[in-house]
Amino acid sequence: MKTPSTEVGPGMWAFVAFFVLALALWLLMRSMFGRLRRINLAERDREQAERERAERAGLARDASGEGEEPSSQDASGVGDRPEEGERRGDEV
Repeated sequence: MKTPSTEVGPGMWAFVAFFVLALALWLLMRSMFGRLRRINLAERDREQAERERAERAGLARDASGEGEEPSSQDASGVGDRPEEGERRGDEV
């Protein structure tokens, strides 16, 4: 006579549920990193355009005879940002 097994394992459905959750997490992370990359590229493009605009304004100012040096930090506080590669305290 065989005794019934008292071992209970997670089974196939637990594996399937775990796999689905892992796949969903992977897709969400991939989407998040893609969006962050687009945000960073847009910010870099915006900063480049501002820099070019400031250079053009500086050249026009020099051509008109005004000798005022352009400020390294404007009133909006753009110079307060961390340099590329540095981390802020609120980033994870």
